[in-house]
Amino acid sequence: MKFLFPKAIVMPAPFALSLQDLAPIAQGSSTPEALAETVLLAQEADRLGYERLWYAEHHGMPSIASSVPEILIGSAAAATRDIRIGSGGVMLLNHAPLRIAEAYRTLAALHPGRIDLGIGRAPGGDGYAMRALRSGGGEEFSAYLAELMAFDEASFPPDHPYARVPVSPGGVSLPPKWLLGSSGASAQAAGQLGFGYAFAAHFSHTPAAPAFAAYRQAFQPSADFPEPKTILCLSAICAPSEEEAKYLATSQAVSWALFVTGEQRHLMPPDEAAARVLSPQQQQVIEHQSSLWLVGSPEQMAETISEKAKAAGADEVMITTTIHSYALRRRSFALLADALGIPPRH
Repeated sequence: MKFLFPKAIVMPAPFALSLQDLAPIAQGSSTPEALAETVLLAQEADRLGYERLWYAEHHGMPSIASSVPEILIGSAAAATRDIRIGSGGVMLLNHAPLRIAEAYRTLAALHPGRIDLGIGRAPGGDGYAMRALRSGGGEEFSAYLAELMAFDEASFPPDHPYARVPVSPGGVSLPPKWLLGSSGASAQAAGQLGFGYAFAAHFSHTPAAPAFAAYRQAFQPSADFPEPKTILCLSAICAPSEEEAKYLATSQAVSWALFVTGEQRHLMPPDEAAARVLSPQQQQVIEHQSSLWLVGSPEQMAETISEKAKAAGADEVMITTTIHSYALRRRSFALLADALGIPPRH
């Protein structure tokens, strides 16, 4: 479905616009429907002119189907033409670095110039999921990352046990690498490595501007990033009116409160969410997190997103949107692109 809106004169935003997809499984929908929607959204984002689309790795969450980003990346890239597709991110501690090198080299060979490798250090799940995944501890992240780069660059010392392990497929390198952060701790490392840097302001209360400044100060040019490149990740719900946007946002608020307090379920529709009686603890969860959820009309969202991008000094803004209706979620992305003056591709 394509959403068409009356055209007004809108100055293009001074930043690129991208989106993140968690492949939400809405209540009343099946997992196959949710995964089919990832392709529809990718095609719509490509048409609308979004710069890139990333999938986030999550585990042990019934409401999210993005546990294996590389499969969704391959599916979306095959169904689109211009938009970049990548991980935002792959949680490196859950995987042997060689396995990630193989997977993302394969994607880069299949879709040259269109794949991103966003890397995160969080587990993407709770402690039970971490144990089931045999996930490494946070203190091991630097070693995992160094090993991934050594595999890609064939730079192990001759006496290293992995020096004789070639990465297959050969003849191709890993796609551009981005480091993901939510507190600024990884900003300096991203700069020193010559990676791009993405800040998760959609769930972190820490200001992004200091992290971006630390990243730029530490930045060392690389083949993929001759200059520093930053992405500010925001949560936004857009509808033709502020009233409707707030109503649709009820699904996100209540589902998040239930998740944080231990109740896992699929994303509920807004009418059911509005009728849900919440405990004081759940109300506090919503009050704490709601300042990070941007909700409103296209004009309000364009102004708010532009202000946040300017305050942070972001080169690019990446939007994640949680709405029960898949069609209305696509409409939200269409409204945002139009309001921010993003020219459609086709």
